[in-house]
Amino acid sequence: MRKKVAIVTGAGRGIGKEVALAFARKKYQVIVAEIDSGLGNQTVDEISEMGEGALFVKTDVSKVNEVEAMVARVHEEFKRIDVLVNNAGISEFCDVFELDEMQWDKVIDTNLKSVFFASRAVARVMKKTGGSIVNMASTRAVMSEPGGEAYGASKGGILAVTHSLAASLGTYGITVNAVLPGWIETGDYGELKEHHHKQHLSGRVGKPADVARACLFLASRENDFITGAQLVVDGGMTRKMIYE
Repeated sequence: MRKKVAIVTGAGRGIGKEVALAFARKKYQVIVAEIDSGLGNQTVDEISEMGEGALFVKTDVSKVNEVEAMVARVHEEFKRIDVLVNNAGISEFCDVFELDEMQWDKVIDTNLKSVFFASRAVARVMKKTGGSIVNMASTRAVMSEPGGEAYGASKGGILAVTHSLAASLGTYGITVNAVLPGWIETGDYGELKEHHHKQHLSGRVGKPADVARACLFLASRENDFITGAQLVVDGGMTRKMIYE
């Protein structure tokens, strides 16, 4: 039997990289769809050192032609796609009075437009066998700080696209769900202070592995009764009342 295939966009660093490694540990053939060749190949090298299969495909997810070309290459080479994790994104914050059209479009194209077109491209392959799509949203879709209009709009849009795609693709055995990470520390975890951890009901700031496990859960075919859902992975931070 051919190995299951998982595509992870933006898998060169942070959460995306940990998601790619997590699927590799589960014996998936992992496709690292990443705009940065150096970072993408580093992820592939780490997976290869584990003795698992990985392929880097340079992809700018804000460009539909590159997304579709990446999916076509994966299908041609591996003849199947079982999982897509739409992780790639940028978080640019800007004063509301300074945000220009170019900045707005860059964030929306990278974070939101890419989710729809990548999902549609893989769904054309998954229609025959079923599959799982996991979209990386954010708690910023439901809460905000100043200057996050474009980013918040993109992540809020992901929630809407997620349940819409779940409705459209369910008849083909394709589940579509969203993960909403909260504070996930991708830098030096040891540099965090006690008051950072205390902002969470869980008593700690999140790690990329926390999000990766959520993606594995939603991608499992055993959980095909879950679709159109929003899984918040934030240590309870959005449920904790904080007075400053």
